[in-house]
Amino acid sequence: MTSVTAPATRKVLRGRPYSLGEFARKYRLEESEAKRLYEKFGPSATELDLLMAAKRRLPAH
Repeated sequence: MTSVTAPATRKVLRGRPYSLGEFARKYRLEESEAKRLYEKFGPSATELDLLMAAKRRLPAH
């Protein structure tokens, strides 16, 4: 019997990537919260901006 493993899936990066620090500063997030969201949703600026809009968090200017 042969074992078949699922291929590794990579999430397609939409938009440019944020650095963790840039994301945290933009939305005035504590480092731990920024890291949690960054690890869960990836570095995509488009994805993270959409997430923060859904949470009704406005970017800092």
